[in-house]
Amino acid sequence: MLHIVTAIIKPHMLESVKDALRAAGVAGLTVTEVKGFGRQGGHTETYRGAEYQIDFVPKVKIEVMCESGDAEKIADVIAGSARTGKIGDGKIWISPVDRAVRIRTGEMGTDAI
Repeated sequence: MLHIVTAIIKPHMLESVKDALRAAGVAGLTVTEVKGFGRQGGHTETYRGAEYQIDFVPKVKIEVMCESGDAEKIADVIAGSARTGKIGDGKIWISPVDRAVRIRTGEMGTDAI
């Protein structure tokens, strides 16, 4: 069975997470620039003397498809390399994948990873 590990992290932590995943043997991942907010609820910035509210904070979403037995390890690697100890470090969740197909070859399941 397959799982997908999804993480939302701070953009400046992407390189360290990518390097840690590569060192852990992860062959591929998908990265998307996203915006959102959690408990922090955004923040206030000042531009040319005017103060304005930033409701959505820039984040990076990382997705790694893997075999079920590797999902917890991958989540731990991401958490360890993305943690700053400050608010807004992000979230990680693991979801089952019912079906995966490599488009080029038609391989399915774990062969498609």
